[in-house]
Amino acid sequence: MKQQTLFRVILFLYSVMLLYFMFAGFHRYVHDNYRYNLIPLHTISAYVRNLSLDHIIDSAINLIGNIAVFIPLGFLIPASLSRPWSYGRFILIFSSLILLLECMQTLLRVGTGDIDDLLLNVIGGSIGYLLFRRYETKAS
Repeated sequence: MKQQTLFRVILFLYSVMLLYFMFAGFHRYVHDNYRYNLIPLHTISAYVRNLSLDHIIDSAINLIGNIAVFIPLGFLIPASLSRPWSYGRFILIFSSLILLLECMQTLLRVGTGDIDDLLLNVIGGSIGYLLFRRYETKAS
């Protein structure tokens, strides 16, 4: 199997898993109202302010998890393309997709559409993209 084809299969499987967890996993249910945050750094600063032994796991899962879970996508998307995008094009399309997912979570009322999640997810995607570029340089 060609390496690019393998990356495409992994990208598909990872995307399906990610969509499941964003819309159905973690005991998600439909809320009575729309939940969203449009104030940049509001949620992040609340997690940082509330750091204590009692809340460190929740804070770490939210902050680190929202970055870490998108690192593979940042790697797999350019690895799946026949000609990888520039970082500018990648970040524009990646950010647009994350924004769409956050809006869908809000409209379907199965999560919270949060600008801070978008920021953290884009950081994760950027790390993955940089790892891909490093991998690509070493492979050639």
